[in-house]
Amino acid sequence: MTTTNVPKAASPAQAATPSAPFGTDVTWTNWGGNQSATPAFTVRPRTELEALDAVRFAVREGLPVRAVGSGHSSSPLVQTGGVLMDMSGLSAITGTDKIRRRARALAGTTINAFGDALWEQGLALSNQGDIDKQQIAGALATSTHGSGKELGSFSSKLRWVKLINGYGEIVEIGEGQLRELRAAQVALGTLGIFLEVELAVEDSYYLQEQITYPTWAETAATWQSDIDSNRHYSFLWCPGDDSCELLDLPGSPGQSMADRSYTKRYNVAQIQDESEISGIEGARLDRSYRIYPGGFTTQFHELEYFVRSEDGLAAVEVIQDLIRTKHPEQKYPVEVRWVKADEGYMSQFQGRDTTVITLTTEPGTDYWPFFRDADALLQEFEPRAHWGKIHFMTRNRLERLYPELDTFIQIRREFDPRGMFLNDHTRALVG
Repeated sequence: MTTTNVPKAASPAQAATPSAPFGTDVTWTNWGGNQSATPAFTVRPRTELEALDAVRFAVREGLPVRAVGSGHSSSPLVQTGGVLMDMSGLSAITGTDKIRRRARALAGTTINAFGDALWEQGLALSNQGDIDKQQIAGALATSTHGSGKELGSFSSKLRWVKLINGYGEIVEIGEGQLRELRAAQVALGTLGIFLEVELAVEDSYYLQEQITYPTWAETAATWQSDIDSNRHYSFLWCPGDDSCELLDLPGSPGQSMADRSYTKRYNVAQIQDESEISGIEGARLDRSYRIYPGGFTTQFHELEYFVRSEDGLAAVEVIQDLIRTKHPEQKYPVEVRWVKADEGYMSQFQGRDTTVITLTTEPGTDYWPFFRDADALLQEFEPRAHWGKIHFMTRNRLERLYPELDTFIQIRREFDPRGMFLNDHTRALVG
């Protein structure tokens, strides 16, 4: 850990509030509408020094601090009664390195802002998920991901970070400090306030899309070959005819979607020039970052669990049986993806190649019985949970599922001995 040269903290007699734009009694609500908080101060730093000043203000006043990005998390990660730091004003691609295949960005930079900026330098992100509106620091904090058996999450690409720790210091963590870097890769916002990050990226590439609608029997029959033979492979299994419509997806023309899969395959394509780009639905060919959906306009809530790849098919069939027999009211598609193992201490993918199972429900409905039943049935597969989505993880579960939990907690305490970056949710997990 390297401490950078930063101004000395202001004395308590100086500014009573942060220098950045701030508000009091401002209620924050997440994108899905299921989480909200009314912090004492909402701060919107526009510069690194304004962010530092806000943290030092919190230190002086004994207030907890949490950062907020685009608000796509469904879990209680953001809530605080202290200082809420809206990092959207710190947004820019700050540098690229074509030879080393690296890109740096400020913490509030959204994923979709990387596309054109990297492409102009002959570079691209290795993978993306279904939504590209998240800020990069939030995506890293929760190990947001796409799909592909040889592709890791955003967090697995973190190579350097500059952050503000619990002492009110700006520090840097790089590849020479693997112990700390593996903690920072998925930190749930508990090491400090991220200011700037460096990601490993790759040379720019084009993707060819293929959308198909196989029956479940056909999906299961080609399970492993589809995983192995495509750069990106995922599917959404549809319980009913109207399942696709609930996520604004086009169904199979002239066929019932009940017990079919909306299947997505993306593979690298070689083209001579961009006149070959195609926008044909279901068979697009375009720059890699333009292929991904980009986001959903309809609100929803999700539970997302992660099992070992070898248990994926069995785990999906357990969920299918649950929907058919006990929860036939659940019509949203069940999304299934794959992610490569990594070494982040709190990563959902730590030490194991993973099948991802995403359950989606409608806001305003009583989806808790369904989620609780799904959680209970999946326990035989030792599932981990997406930190940014609804889950039932406890400290006892973490102790069983995360072999480096104690190492992470020790590092967290080194960076933040007073626990100023914890809230009730994270304190129960890693306090």
